[in-house]
Amino acid sequence: MLHYQIEFDDYRQHLVHVTLRFLANPTQVLWLPTWIPGSYLIREFSKHIEAVKAYDEAGRQLQISKFEKNKWRLYNTDHELITIEYDVYAYDLSVRGAYVDQTRLYINPACACLALQDQEDKPIEVEVFLPSELKHFQIATGLEHKSLVKGRFTLKADNYAQLIDSPFELADQTRFSFVANAIPHEFVVSGTHSMNSERMKQDIEKICTTEISMFGTAPFNNYTFMTMATGNSYGGLEHPNSTSLITPRSDLPKADEPVEPSEDYQRFLGLCSHEYFHSWLVKFIRPENFVNYDLHKESYTSLLWIFEGFTSYYDDLILHRSGVVSQDSYLKLLKTQIDRYLQNPGRFVQTVAESSFDAWVKFYRQDENSNNAGTSYYNKGALVALCLDLGLRLKGSSLDALMRRLYENSQAGKQVHERTIFDLCEELTGQKWIEQINHLINTTDELPLDQLLPEFGLSYEIKNEKTLPFGLKVIDKPEGVLVQQARRDGAGTMAGLSANDVIIAIDGLKASEKLLAKYAKVKNTFNVYAFRRDELLQFELQGGETDLATVELKVVDQAKLDQWLIK
Repeated sequence: MLHYQIEFDDYRQHLVHVTLRFLANPTQVLWLPTWIPGSYLIREFSKHIEAVKAYDEAGRQLQISKFEKNKWRLYNTDHELITIEYDVYAYDLSVRGAYVDQTRLYINPACACLALQDQEDKPIEVEVFLPSELKHFQIATGLEHKSLVKGRFTLKADNYAQLIDSPFELADQTRFSFVANAIPHEFVVSGTHSMNSERMKQDIEKICTTEISMFGTAPFNNYTFMTMATGNSYGGLEHPNSTSLITPRSDLPKADEPVEPSEDYQRFLGLCSHEYFHSWLVKFIRPENFVNYDLHKESYTSLLWIFEGFTSYYDDLILHRSGVVSQDSYLKLLKTQIDRYLQNPGRFVQTVAESSFDAWVKFYRQDENSNNAGTSYYNKGALVALCLDLGLRLKGSSLDALMRRLYENSQAGKQVHERTIFDLCEELTGQKWIEQINHLINTTDELPLDQLLPEFGLSYEIKNEKTLPFGLKVIDKPEGVLVQQARRDGAGTMAGLSANDVIIAIDGLKASEKLLAKYAKVKNTFNVYAFRRDELLQFELQGGETDLATVELKVVDQAKLDQWLIK
């Protein structure tokens, strides 16, 4: 067994002290992942590792040398009991890293626990020691754990893969337990908040029960939700039997939360639903090349439109199926998803399969050009899932049936490859789906929402009720009007304005967001002054607006709609 000891005495400096003890191979390599499963970006966790030292059984210091960005080597250890010590700088509040201070101790082992090459399959024990002033902290994790002494916890993992996919948090926590389909669940919230725990318990239990019932069984024996409440941070990361969430505290249910959840609370419920669904889709049902991750470099797949897109389709749909939100609320959520797609000019540039493959270099590195040049495998992937669901239903099947088939295949050891969805659609309907699916994922043609939704009782009408003045997304700042994004087809771009320019005057008047909107409606040419970096530039700007398409969905046949939303 490999033994890690984690201490937090220097939490005020945001440092974690890690001690690793093991029987070494004659030449032993240690390494740290460069990325964390579920978040497709090289994050270079090793940059936070400090002062790595090695000792033999007698306490003599050994030479340990770094020979790659995330790898260290020990020589001539001859199966000795070796001790490695090092510090980790931990001040990343996101769900992907480590964060320690006097309010919270949070560790993703992927960024803190060095692995032993060729010993990754050995069982692991982690002992956690709290400083005396923080011994009252509670622990939350998906790992097996126990505490025999206050302020000291023992965690166990079957192997390194399980360890790095199981974060743990120690903090003052609000918590409750519930059972969904005979499976125990724990819901934990840390940070300053005033969550209505009874309401949260009522709704999350419905969501979990609905998702387990959809698949028939769950790939876990227990489950833990870990939530950090903050002022405005938002995100989540899935793990096999837990999820780590961060949310604005205003998104948590309030004491007077209405029967129909507020939009803020709906957003948090959708996040919970999304990450929980990942327990099946991505943690158990996987792309073939994700069965054994290569954590030293990128693991490419063009299938994230399935794993994130399908999950993004179901996260909101489950809210309605579970009875947590009404049909009207669900249709508003669907409208928002479709509007986001229609207002993304990059959908005509990049396919959703290309978006999946490029996640490593594009999705997590958004810039001022992203909306012009790319599409989201979350957003378009969710609408591809909608199209597949409705298309399958017209042929007597459903995406639910396809998801269950994926789950059954994974239980039998068959994971997802490029042809899997094509083959399963054919199995479920007896018809070829090559042309239809290729159209959805490998072209930039419009999705056939206008054809499919009316088949299920919804009218579909595109309107242009919103506009971008001069094709510019702007915001008022003390120094002027900051251009955040510039549409390629907009009058502003044609005149030479660019993202990050600061417009200070238009037609001789001090610029403001409101004034720009006014002038955009006038078909004249105006002189505009703007700073680019520290240089003042003059532009001739022709009035004009870029339409932002929105969809109007109306129920015209409730019985047909029920065939989709309820069954």
